Amino acid sequence: MALQIEQRDVRPGVTVIALTGRVMLGGEGARIESLVEKGLKEGRRHFIFDLAGVTHIDSTGLGRFISGLNKARGAGGSLRMAAAAGQVRDAFHVTRLDTVFKFYDNVEAALEGLG
Repeated sequence: MALQIEQRDVRPGVTVIALTGRVMLGGEGARIESLVEKGLKEGRRHFIFDLAGVTHIDSTGLGRFISGLNKARGAGGSLRMAAAAGQVRDAFHVTRLDTVFKFYDNVEAALEGLG
């Protein structure tokens, strides 16, 4: 399944980006970084990635999130992960990136304390 991306602003400065499919090497995954960049230019500082619909992630996909996190932090913002499960959550754990990113059970929990 090709990666599908939907974004919505939920509060001033806070965007939820819902992903569905596989986050892997390829053009669609590059949109993750560009959405963060675009959001920062438009004044958003906090991004929540809803990973409930993601079925698989590879090392390139992980790298996309690292890049987005660095950009958000560099602008004084944050990048949070919501609803990661299965292989996706395991990939963050095996690479120890679960110590770098903040994970939440769902989008609502990730929203707490933002905006």
